[in-house]
Amino acid sequence: MKINHNNFLELAFNFAKINLGKTSINPSVGCVVVKDNSVISSGYTSINGRPHAEYNALNSRKDFKNSDLYVTMEPCTHYGLTPPCINIIKKKGIKRVFFSFYDVDKRTSKKSVKKLNKVQIKVYKKINKNYKDFYQSYFSNKKYNLPYVDAKIAVSKDYFTINKNSKWITNFFSRNRVHLIRSEYDCIVSTSKSINRDNSLLNCRLKGFNNNKPDLVIIDLNLKIKKNLNLFKNINKRKIFIVTTIFNSKRINYLKNKGLKIISIKSLNSKKDFLNLFRIIKKNGYNRVLVESGLFFLNRLLKEKLIFNLYMFKTSIKLGKKGKNNTSNKTIKRLKLSNKIAVNLNGDNLYKVKIK
Repeated sequence: MKINHNNFLELAFNFAKINLGKTSINPSVGCVVVKDNSVISSGYTSINGRPHAEYNALNSRKDFKNSDLYVTMEPCTHYGLTPPCINIIKKKGIKRVFFSFYDVDKRTSKKSVKKLNKVQIKVYKKINKNYKDFYQSYFSNKKYNLPYVDAKIAVSKDYFTINKNSKWITNFFSRNRVHLIRSEYDCIVSTSKSINRDNSLLNCRLKGFNNNKPDLVIIDLNLKIKKNLNLFKNINKRKIFIVTTIFNSKRINYLKNKGLKIISIKSLNSKKDFLNLFRIIKKNGYNRVLVESGLFFLNRLLKEKLIFNLYMFKTSIKLGKKGKNNTSNKTIKRLKLSNKIAVNLNGDNLYKVKIK
């Protein structure tokens, strides 16, 4: 029987998506073990990055001898806080390994093939076109020592971002999809202006997802954040940072007493200032960032090309006089909406726009 290797690799990527944004500095990897053309085990990288996917898939008493292992990224070969994954692959008698990406970590990159071949385990690299950008964030983290930054915006058919008569631009189905998107990031960046206006929670209100909601960074240079916001009611369940240019005030002490953490910066005017802020966010342990803000802040990020992708939710309804923008919408109107995500949002459309 002919084996469709791409199908098993696709399944491995589906497992890798489960903890995407929750594996710290490690890549989120998926793994399936196949014997006699049937999946006998699977695994994915654990929350915070350990144990790795291969260990989770193989750490049982099943008979793995002469099985094939499909993994999204080449197995690690170095000792860190855990032994290398090639050890358990050799121990369990795996016959062949199929993977899609080389690791960019110099301790492992392109070494697993040679080491496994030496013990008669055949290794094959196979590209899956559906997931060609899956590790864009991990590779970017390694190359630039900055978090990977995406953004999200909702617009009407006539490109208004604010509905004068409602808190929402999009429908219920799109809002649920936003929660799913948030689950793939470890940090959300917003502004006090946006949060004050909408009283936003910026969490993942889907069953099974809210336990690992992303932490929150609020740009509030002049400390205008309101005290009675909903997101402050359960602050012990997530970290919330306030980014401000004010170093000493009663408001800072109040926010600290509420459990918020303060990030003090001198300014946020130039691209250099933004990069400095993102480095601080990276130093606090965040590698995948989703920006959810108003159009003014988003325009600045687009102008400086500081985001990789923009998720744009677009309704089929024109707001006309019911809509408004706090600044120009020329930049987002010029974006090419070619990459439409195939999901039924009951009249709304979702696009993923590549910025850089």
